[in-house]
Amino acid sequence: MCVTAVESRPAGVLGTSPSHRPFGARVKAFAALTKPRIIELLLITTVPVMFLAAQDVPDLWLVLATCVGGYLSAGGANALNMYIDRDIDALMDRTSQRPLVTGMVSPREGLVFGITLAVVSTLWFGLLVNWLSAALALGALLFYVIVYTMILKRRTAQNIVWGGIAGCMPVLIGWSAVTNSMSWAAVILFLVIFFWTPPHYWPLSMKVKEDYARVGVPMLPVVASNTVVARQIVLYSWVMVAVSLLLTPLGYTGWFYTAVALAAGGWWLWEAHSLQNRAKSGVTGGKLKEMRLFHWSITYVSLLFVAVAVDPFLS
Repeated sequence: MCVTAVESRPAGVLGTSPSHRPFGARVKAFAALTKPRIIELLLITTVPVMFLAAQDVPDLWLVLATCVGGYLSAGGANALNMYIDRDIDALMDRTSQRPLVTGMVSPREGLVFGITLAVVSTLWFGLLVNWLSAALALGALLFYVIVYTMILKRRTAQNIVWGGIAGCMPVLIGWSAVTNSMSWAAVILFLVIFFWTPPHYWPLSMKVKEDYARVGVPMLPVVASNTVVARQIVLYSWVMVAVSLLLTPLGYTGWFYTAVALAAGGWWLWEAHSLQNRAKSGVTGGKLKEMRLFHWSITYVSLLFVAVAVDPFLS
């Protein structure tokens, strides 16, 4: 499915001339380019996997180096994403205050900043962690910037499904940082995040679908009814919970992780089916309560990966 490009709106139109950009505000603007809140979620899936890979407390300097490298790499990807999407960001309510839109950071500065972080993060991983982790981090960055942002996002309703692969990579990076190798445990957790991403993001897309529709980005809630979207959320949710339970029979986790995965997964499925029932009943607006599942999805992944970290000490 192809969409027409939206009319570009030049960065800086909403805000600040070069002579009125205080140093402190500029620092905050460059930090905002990295999307710190999203990176926090990525690190939540990285560090616990390092505990599982080590079956103990991993070397804390290695954890720190991996987290710093992960922040730099994901920050570079996010900055380049904002550089590419600055035209539509200027037209969407939820992104209209981003630094490249307000003019606090120029497009050239944003591009150079993103590329610099990409180079530095790759060298950081290679020199301080290992080159397998460096390759995985660079692959995630390129996938997010090129495959998701430049190719998929404005062309297909499956954008977040396949684009979400970049968000799965921290799991592999965490494992490889400790072992300099891969395993089925890492692959399973990669798949958990893969199937988690669409039902995590689609409820938010339902909430702000007018924004996406305005700029011609075909997120699933823009091109499909709430009933169809909710059905897809339920489908992905069941697969996600089923995949999360594979770690125990394969011998990677024990009773504690299993109990948390069952309890948290059961609550997720309850919320997903409740959303589907409300959508089937024709509920719209605030009564649809789609953001309940979005907020729970963050709690779910946090609980699940904390259980991943804790389980080696209890099993």
